[in-house]
Amino acid sequence: MTTKQPQLRNIKEKLLSDNWYILKKYTYELQRRDGSWQQQEREVYDKGNGAVILLYNKIKNSVILIRQFRMPMYVGGYQHLLIEAAAGLLEDASPEERIIAETEEETGFKVDKIEKVFEAFMSPGSVTEKLYFYIAQYDENNRSNDGGGLIEEGEDIEVLEWPFPKALEAIKTGEIIDGKTIMLIQHLALNSILKY
Repeated sequence: MTTKQPQLRNIKEKLLSDNWYILKKYTYELQRRDGSWQQQEREVYDKGNGAVILLYNKIKNSVILIRQFRMPMYVGGYQHLLIEAAAGLLEDASPEERIIAETEEETGFKVDKIEKVFEAFMSPGSVTEKLYFYIAQYDENNRSNDGGGLIEEGEDIEVLEWPFPKALEAIKTGEIIDGKTIMLIQHLALNSILKY
């Protein structure tokens, strides 16, 4: 992998909020490609890293999704409940430990064999979060409860089992608009894990 390091100097940070997570304003000088230095300011939101998983069943050709309310989406003009893959913040756990626990809390399925498929920064212009992406097979023998999330965390999650072609079509129609979910659905399609 070939990477290029940015050249920065005179970095100053100012805490703007630590109410929910950490929001800071950074002032710094960045060396441009022509060698000149330019002062810039950016606000950076640090909420920690997270993990996401898409459960799939080859025999049923189906996936498990969840549907819930997301306030940032609502503020951004999306007036619907969000359909997405199960996900959560790491909170000092390893990505594997956290996503296994989150899967059971949100979907009701207990999985122990998970496959990491990639890592990605989802909004690198303003948010520090890196997501770890996983897939795992499920069947009814994996169900330990009804899912739905944790009331004390404000979660009220509906668990959806959809045929895979319906999930793919929902991306085209805009019914699925969540980036991490789209990436995992397309991963299953591109790697011919399920039929479409």
